[in-house]
Amino acid sequence: MRLAHWAVNAPFRPLLLAVLTTSFILPAQAADLVTITRDALNNNAALASARSEFSGVEAARDVARGGLLPQVNASGSAVHNEQFESQGSASSGGTGSGPNPGVSDDSYNTVSLTLEATQALFNAVTRQEVNRAERQIDQQVYLLAATEQQLLIDVASAYFNILRAHEVLEARLAQERAIGRQLEQAQEQFEVGLIAITEVEEARASFDQSRADRIAAESNLQVAFEVLEQLTGQRYASIEALGDSMPIALPTPTDRDYWVEQAIERNPQVLAQQAGIDVSRVGVELARAGRLPTVQAFANYQYADSDSDLASGYSTSAQVGVSANLPIYTGGSTSASIRQGTFQLESSQYDFESQRRTTIQQVRSLYTQVSNNVETIEARQQAIVSNRSALEATRAGYEVGTRNIVDVLNAEQNLYNAIANYAEARYDYVVNLLSLRQQAGLLDVEAIEEVNAWLTGDDVNFILPESNEPDAYQRAMDIGAPPTPGT
Repeated sequence: MRLAHWAVNAPFRPLLLAVLTTSFILPAQAADLVTITRDALNNNAALASARSEFSGVEAARDVARGGLLPQVNASGSAVHNEQFESQGSASSGGTGSGPNPGVSDDSYNTVSLTLEATQALFNAVTRQEVNRAERQIDQQVYLLAATEQQLLIDVASAYFNILRAHEVLEARLAQERAIGRQLEQAQEQFEVGLIAITEVEEARASFDQSRADRIAAESNLQVAFEVLEQLTGQRYASIEALGDSMPIALPTPTDRDYWVEQAIERNPQVLAQQAGIDVSRVGVELARAGRLPTVQAFANYQYADSDSDLASGYSTSAQVGVSANLPIYTGGSTSASIRQGTFQLESSQYDFESQRRTTIQQVRSLYTQVSNNVETIEARQQAIVSNRSALEATRAGYEVGTRNIVDVLNAEQNLYNAIANYAEARYDYVVNLLSLRQQAGLLDVEAIEEVNAWLTGDDVNFILPESNEPDAYQRAMDIGAPPTPGT
């Protein structure tokens, strides 16, 4: 399945998560790329936020749609009344008949109930609000897919950055050991008077530099493991290594224009910006709808009851009809809203064009980088062979006195730099290849599983340097508990 095969009409809108979740249901095993990707899809906070945002946009559509459905309201009241009245007239001299002439006193209760129902017959504003909500859902589908794809590439990059840091660290450890042995030999030769103190200092300086390189490599490995935890919310003591038999080949198809065309048609960021144009276009129509009349049918029923001495009993009334409202003048707000929507539409069109150009440039650059990585890996591999031969020749020359210790140290450093550079080139190739597929909208389950097949099953362990405490790893990698939704 390809990521770009999204249907924009419900219910045919499967999200990448559903495919990945079913594809990644595997037995418990060592932490490989597939296992870690599954953990990220289940635990990544940014992706969880994007999913919630998508659900919120879907709910907004139902909110807007409610304005087109029947509206029923009921209201009522129950009131106790105390009424006292004293009145007189000139003809009667302020006196009345009875025991209390001119005075009335009444205590009574009233109850009222109103039931009203309305149904919109024509409301262009509400209909356009529903239409805009639908277009926003279409846009959010692509944005969620883009978030999922970005998570896939982030996890893969973090995974291979760990392997990169591990191989570089191995090279720096070997370099430190080799130069350390060279320093010991130089000190021994100096003590018996075979070399000058300057050569010892040269060896010491090279050893100090190699030690600094090794410390930096250890730090990079620790940081790389922590990045992976941030993405997945899980801690990993080890992951599987990348095999030496990994295939190195140009992207298939080898036509760069093919990848550009795929990106324009399938890249979720491009499609999201394109959907944003539709959202803005509906926004203009929504503003224009403010000039149209609204028509609704209504029905109401009223009931009132009173036990007053003056007028007791109940009354009822009912109405059924149609009402209409036509805005004549709104202070210019409708015209201003139309202008505002027009400018927003124009802005969204420029945003789409900017995203399209950026994507095309990124695809072209990544294709070129992958193509260069293929040649670079071969060159870096040959450089290891050449530098190893050069080191052996330099050591032989040093033993017969034709080369000095500086030459040997430089040859040592060149060899281990070549080994580190070869590791860098291999992982650059893998990450750039996956990034190319992401930009083309083709980063999917098959791509992850294909790369996962290149792993050997050998573990790359993370151990804090110079620490024998069993819980040191847990403390170093603890970033706190995740939040609990809804609290």
